[in-house]
Amino acid sequence: MNSIKKMAILCFLSAVAFIGCNSKCEKITDGRITADFKVVDGKLMYSISFDGKEVLPTSELGVTVNGRNLGEGVKLGKSTKCSFSETYEFAGNCKTILNKYDETTWAVLDEKTGEELMKLQTRIFNDGVAYRYLLDGSKPRKITDESSSWTLPQNAKFWYQVGVGSYENKYTSSDSLSMVEGKPICLPITAKLATGEYLLFTEANLYNYSDLAVKREGNRLKGFFHSDKNGFEQTGEAYTPWRVTIVTKDLNVLANSHIVKNLCPPPSDPSLASKDFCKPGRSIWQWLPAGAPIYSEQEDWYNKTKELGFEYYLIDDGWRDWKDGDKDQWECLKTAIAYGNKIGVKTAIWVHSKEVFNAETRMPYLKRVKECGAVGIKIDFMPPSNYHWTKWYEDTSRDCAQVGLFVDFHGSVKPTGRERTWPHELAREAIRGHEWHITRYDRVLPKDHDCIVPFCRSVQGRADYTPVVFEKKELVHFTWPRELAQGIVFSAPFLCFGDRPGTYLANPMVEIFKSIPATYDETIVLPCSEIGECAAFAKCKDGVWFIAILNGENKKDVEIDLSFLGNGKYKKLSFRDAQDRLDDCVKQESTVTKSDRLKISLCSGGGYVARLIKE
Repeated sequence: MNSIKKMAILCFLSAVAFIGCNSKCEKITDGRITADFKVVDGKLMYSISFDGKEVLPTSELGVTVNGRNLGEGVKLGKSTKCSFSETYEFAGNCKTILNKYDETTWAVLDEKTGEELMKLQTRIFNDGVAYRYLLDGSKPRKITDESSSWTLPQNAKFWYQVGVGSYENKYTSSDSLSMVEGKPICLPITAKLATGEYLLFTEANLYNYSDLAVKREGNRLKGFFHSDKNGFEQTGEAYTPWRVTIVTKDLNVLANSHIVKNLCPPPSDPSLASKDFCKPGRSIWQWLPAGAPIYSEQEDWYNKTKELGFEYYLIDDGWRDWKDGDKDQWECLKTAIAYGNKIGVKTAIWVHSKEVFNAETRMPYLKRVKECGAVGIKIDFMPPSNYHWTKWYEDTSRDCAQVGLFVDFHGSVKPTGRERTWPHELAREAIRGHEWHITRYDRVLPKDHDCIVPFCRSVQGRADYTPVVFEKKELVHFTWPRELAQGIVFSAPFLCFGDRPGTYLANPMVEIFKSIPATYDETIVLPCSEIGECAAFAKCKDGVWFIAILNGENKKDVEIDLSFLGNGKYKKLSFRDAQDRLDDCVKQESTVTKSDRLKISLCSGGGYVARLIKE
């Protein structure tokens, strides 16, 4: 990670005597958010309030270790407190992240004997609350269940994916009473309360543990291990991932929340993010428009990638079948990559996870990839993440860093902030992206999908959506400006685009397309946004602003206030929907200032993009 700048670190430890009983509790607050941790009838519980109103009803806590639920038959003991504040640089939707929280750690005691069973560690941020369990690492332990839950607020609307697997299912929206019961639901889950607040339920810092999903049981969402149904033996680090609730009044704070990353440790090597193989960039990817790569065509793909000004080219599944005379697939791969390096385009290659599963064979394989001249590796088709596969992600990240390869995990478990710890993880799939809007597989994304993702999955972390396809037959019910807007909304440090470079170069919007960055210095959610209906963003990179709007099912007229701009005049280049066809756009050039407002008409499934450069 680029240098971590400590603003202030103020830790104060206090042994606060606290007796857990039905009438006593301990509240932690940042002013607007208050978390109330307590014991009720011997059970560990918590609730959350925002501006004095309860937003998360009383919910159960606990983890079952060696056959005992450590959240039942308990009382709270002494606590220690710590406040912390830092800033650090991060390649994403903003340049610098503030990590500021108040932490309280309680001893959880057997209510009869007073024996310490575990510790409950909590952190409160200005946009949410997190907790985890600290276990006794000196003893053998089998973890079989968690009572960790979120009680469903009444009259709220929820957005979620039923099923876990690769985290690529369709989104469902419903109220709490209509939410599917008894089936696995993956995290994160976003909710809008009747009073206007937004909640997001998830986990952070998944490491040395099993991936958490939830099931609706009556009026609560209860956590469970979807891939370790009989539990798992845990060794090493004796803590669980963080259970997180983001709480905010508006979508801008929700989309810009960094709690998930802030709950993860910084990299052990602070210089890792500055390594050459960790640099953010745009990539062309041939699989979505063309299928398996053909060896004889690779120079043309590299040449057009260079013409676009992109930094990377991804060679996907199919290179293992390459042959050219006496050359095997590895020699062909080396030749192709050498050509890319000669013209200034770096290469990442696709591999199946089975090629790098075993620890003893993984490092030799990664070294061979590196020796071919590649700088990155896309690893695909991982099974659902049980305890052992979670450890695999960590071990593989460590090995890739050692060899000098960035990594893009596909067909993967959701990110949980570990990209802060391993900044060379430049992207991760775990999203229903553009692969699910492709005619050769009869796949079509609903119009509301892209208007949900920025306020649910994208809050969780980087996503390899593979956006922007201009090919007419692939549009189905989306417009060119909407496709272009995807490339801005769904950004990632390894920003992999899904159409042929020649198609991009021939498109009338190519000037903006070529200038889209992979990362940004600032991101703003515009007020016309509404989950499932419209996602509107303004993003800034090196003083240049981009506006991108994704519209849902219903046509609408929106107005954008440009007060986020600096002083002076800005040259605006914009493209809006052509009202009579999908594969067209309307270009407009003008000069604007921060006092101006843009009036935009959006088609069903339409979009809008503008670039504003200060004169």
